[in-house]
Amino acid sequence: MIHLAGPYIVAALLVGLGVMGVLVRRNAVLLLIGVELILSGSLVLLVASGATSPSRWESSSVLPLFVITIAAAEVVVALAVILTAFRHRGSIDLDGPLGAADSGEGSGT
Repeated sequence: MIHLAGPYIVAALLVGLGVMGVLVRRNAVLLLIGVELILSGSLVLLVASGATSPSRWESSSVLPLFVITIAAAEVVVALAVILTAFRHRGSIDLDGPLGAADSGEGSGT
């Protein structure tokens, strides 16, 4: 059996880096990477806490599959939104000025 300090430290590092990435970065793709790091840290924590359970078939063995599925779906939807925003704005900087949307391109009217 492994010592649980290692996975807990890795989970804390992943969540910390993810939170820092979400709070500091203004690029949409880097923000998405920060969210994925938070999800990965929570997944490591979930699996590590499930390893201490006496039963192997409790929720800790099924919940990571749901987390992985939700993370994959989230990435697909977020990249589609980022791509659409890039086509309309010309930039994925979240604090940047509006680009093509101000000039009427892509407004649909």
